Amino acid sequence: MTQQIPSTEPELAGVRNFRDVGGLPTVDGRRVRHGVLFRSGHLAHATAEDAVFLSSLGLHTIFDFRNAADQKLEGPDVELPGVRNLNLPLSDPADGAEFWKMVRDGDLDQLRSILADGKGADRMITSYRMIITERTAEHAQVLRSLAEDSVPVLMHCAAGKDRAGLSVAVTLLALGVERDAIVDDYLKSNAKHRRYKVHRSGSSASAYSPEVMELLSPLFDARAEYLSAAFETVEETWGGVDAYLEQGLGLTPGARERLRERMLD
Repeated sequence: MTQQIPSTEPELAGVRNFRDVGGLPTVDGRRVRHGVLFRSGHLAHATAEDAVFLSSLGLHTIFDFRNAADQKLEGPDVELPGVRNLNLPLSDPADGAEFWKMVRDGDLDQLRSILADGKGADRMITSYRMIITERTAEHAQVLRSLAEDSVPVLMHCAAGKDRAGLSVAVTLLALGVERDAIVDDYLKSNAKHRRYKVHRSGSSASAYSPEVMELLSPLFDARAEYLSAAFETVEETWGGVDAYLEQGLGLTPGARERLRERMLD
């Protein structure tokens, strides 16, 4: 029996962007059950009190979508007794390593060269599209696991916004959640208390100047256009959500129904 967490959302001391995705409406009038699907940023800095709270959720599985470079930067997740932790990197350690080094270390001119004039947002849109088309095996594993036994589940990456955001969105598509509700949940990552703390080298004021933060904002915002690009990629590549789930992810109608029975009221 899964725990029904209180409607007042906890604000954890060392974990950003935590929330229960329960309550979202489906197109056929059902709702995502509370206490079965959670999302957050990484758990590497969870306090002892945070760990006690997370342990109280009755989690079966934690999906960590960070790559090795992320884990080296932030550290491993805290271990929760009796909870399975599966690492499914949704980006390659070498992919964009030079780019992210410039984000952390670059001076203003460098940041302008890689992020100004819409280049930052374009990069995010390209990334979202690529995760949909190139990470079908990982998303298939997530949905199969959820259909079989892996709930309650917590999905996270570094910020809990992009890789985890897409994995949550794919799960919600499989559950038949209304598209607008998926976008609304995704955009909650923009709340000030949820946002990822930007890593910048140097402590001078210039490292976090208004122009620098403006240049970085496309990387650390949740923007509807990013998720829309992912949805468009599903339509363009497979012709629709049902075909994406069956052909792209290999989710059989039976498995999809088991998933819905596990996770919907």
